[in-house]
Amino acid sequence: MKNIKALAFVLPQFHPIPENDLWWGKGFTEWTNVAKAKPLFDGHYQPQLPTDLGYYDLRLDKSREDQANLAKEYGIHGFCYYHYWFNGKRLLHEPLDEMLCLQKPDMPFMYCWANENWTRRWDGMEQDVLMKQEYGEEDDKDHISWLCENVFSDKRYIRVDNKPVFLIYRHDLFPDILKTLENWRDIATTKYGYDGLYMCLVQGFYNYSDPTTLGFDAAIEFAPHEIIKHPLKKDEKTLFPKLLRSSNKNSNIDFRDFKKGVDTCINREIPSYKLFRCVTPCWDNTPRKGEKGIVAKGSSPAVYEDWLEQIIDKFEPYSEDENFVFINAMNEWAEGNHLEPCSKYGRQYLEATKNALKQNH
Repeated sequence: MKNIKALAFVLPQFHPIPENDLWWGKGFTEWTNVAKAKPLFDGHYQPQLPTDLGYYDLRLDKSREDQANLAKEYGIHGFCYYHYWFNGKRLLHEPLDEMLCLQKPDMPFMYCWANENWTRRWDGMEQDVLMKQEYGEEDDKDHISWLCENVFSDKRYIRVDNKPVFLIYRHDLFPDILKTLENWRDIATTKYGYDGLYMCLVQGFYNYSDPTTLGFDAAIEFAPHEIIKHPLKKDEKTLFPKLLRSSNKNSNIDFRDFKKGVDTCINREIPSYKLFRCVTPCWDNTPRKGEKGIVAKGSSPAVYEDWLEQIIDKFEPYSEDENFVFINAMNEWAEGNHLEPCSKYGRQYLEATKNALKQNH
């Protein structure tokens, strides 16, 4: 028995914050984009609307409990929450702070630092920076100290060899990532008494660096980026859709081949370093970007289940603790990328997850 632990990424942007009120309009949450989405081509499944959990607010204890209970019911071991830190200023933190304060839900978790600039990328204005991410030695100290004091100490926090696991989404943005990690580990051990830190880089944006050469312990495959590498050719008539007449004549919807991306992931040569695999249910970010969005055609619960089964079959855990498979995501609704039940598929993606994980037992 491999005893693989499935971890689902969780986006906390399902509650209003002052910054989003200012940038996107009063009361903006991720649901704002989800609810206003429209079908742009024949067979386009939009809007994708939540069913079982509804339009939840993650500031509410019950919403967080319901989300975690649903995940556990279908075999998901824990959550990987996105963490937003900008030189001491945090965003979208209220649900996570409440989760820490109340010590519930009873769900193992880890953090992934989404360390990019906040821009208007979602509506096509990537150069319009809303919140700039800057790096420096003092901020490194402040950040790791805050994490050690407030997050890593939580009994639910996931560890490897008693070391808290922490992910960095864009390691390539640091001026000296080796120095940052060295300082972090030193502070965590000498000042706070941890056995160390288990640091993971996220492999995305076509960057497949060997994590060990950069001071990391392991890499996390980021499946959506592999999926969207495969353009759908217009001569692939069974998949390439016809745009609706109501759609802009200059529509620039970028269609990708979901199944080709899946096949590439499944057949990936396993590197010599530690790599934790990742799968994704589907991809469609037109709720955010409209006709400038990317849509991966050919996804289904059956394709997803087969993908997860094969990833589990090929993966040999590196130790009793190093046995993670990641799912992206639990609730990326505005990317059409969610396990949570929706009006078309209900709980089929959750059922597929549970079925694929059965081979662990």
